[in-house]
Amino acid sequence: QVQLVESGGGLVQPGGSLRLSCAASGSMSSLRAMGWYRQAPGKQRELVATITSGGSTDFADSMKGRFTISRDNAKNTVYLQMNSLKPEDTAVYYCYAQKRGLLYWGQGTQVTVSS
Repeated sequence: QVQLVESGGGLVQPGGSLRLSCAASGSMSSLRAMGWYRQAPGKQRELVATITSGGSTDFADSMKGRFTISRDNAKNTVYLQMNSLKPEDTAVYYCYAQKRGLLYWGQGTQVTVSS
């Protein structure tokens, strides 16, 4: 089992920045990848970014150049740095972890981009 706790969401103006954190606990062995999805009202959940145990990263096209993902293995924590935020980035952001073919989810954190 893997437990995930997100933090760092909130209200930010367009063009602003936020950093989300996801702290993992539990059985960390065989943890393949971690990352973030988001879900806006009335829309399907979409992948935002992922980082593998080896440090490889991938992003959805709309986030490339604006978001970065990093991982502190000593703290079992993944970070999502979001810059140049747009109103369309408003969503609940969910951290996930992939282990042995299973996905584990955090409770989500709200990000609202509005003036």
